[in-house]
Amino acid sequence: MTDPNPTHWTLTLVCDDQPGIVHAVSGAVVAANGNITESQQFSSADTNSFFMRLQVMAPVDREAFEQALAPVVERYDMRVQLDVVGRPMRTLVLVSKAGHCLNDLLYRQRGGQLPIEVPLVLSNHADLSGLASFYSVPFEHRPVTDADSKQAMERRILEAVEEHDIELVVLARYMQILSPELCAALEGRAVNIHHSFLPGFKGANPYRQAHARGVKLIGATAHFVTSDLDEGPIIEQNVVRVDHTKEPSELVSIGQDEESRTLTQAVRWIAEDRVLLDGARTIIFR
Repeated sequence: MTDPNPTHWTLTLVCDDQPGIVHAVSGAVVAANGNITESQQFSSADTNSFFMRLQVMAPVDREAFEQALAPVVERYDMRVQLDVVGRPMRTLVLVSKAGHCLNDLLYRQRGGQLPIEVPLVLSNHADLSGLASFYSVPFEHRPVTDADSKQAMERRILEAVEEHDIELVVLARYMQILSPELCAALEGRAVNIHHSFLPGFKGANPYRQAHARGVKLIGATAHFVTSDLDEGPIIEQNVVRVDHTKEPSELVSIGQDEESRTLTQAVRWIAEDRVLLDGARTIIFR
């Protein structure tokens, strides 16, 4: 069906790398009366995979666009995702006690700088209920004190994902290790943030350990969640240089800034359909 007011679509696709893909996809866009406003592609020699992201202005609804794409999708056995540019991604945020990442996410979401919608913040501590309330976001506290309560929390996470049609789960300094079963259920749609000292400075007070060792770089890594702790595909990393004059409290402050910045950037790219998985790594179409 043709719409007199064109929709700005995002189209991402993955398939085996072979000749003719770009030509075929462009032809499908033309068949949908579309105009390509942004186009990026990448061929992975490691996995022989082809990745592409398009933004297309087209005066058709989703069904008509999918019909135009169908012959190409079938021919190349593509995995395709079609979405509307700027549509807020429904996001569940998990937190514990530290509020810097949550604050940055909710601040930028409210200011229109981050295309997400947060129907719920879920936590194993009550500390950040006031912060969520400030942004008018529902907050739910579920204590995790033993194996049974941990299982109950994980069941609640899955219930919330179903209840709120969640597309992305963000661990915004959620200090609980997810079970392999939950990691599998959230595969490819859960992102975590940690300081880049891992695995060099594990356990409590990593910034004090870093100070004692005289580190010269403070950083953070955002990655997809997998059952291998902190080993998931990396989405974004940032670092800032420090020196011997910085006290542990200053390192903590610097590190929290980097964590917030890094996590928010990763979430933005995911929400804009700019992150595609290529085995154990990510393809980022900036």
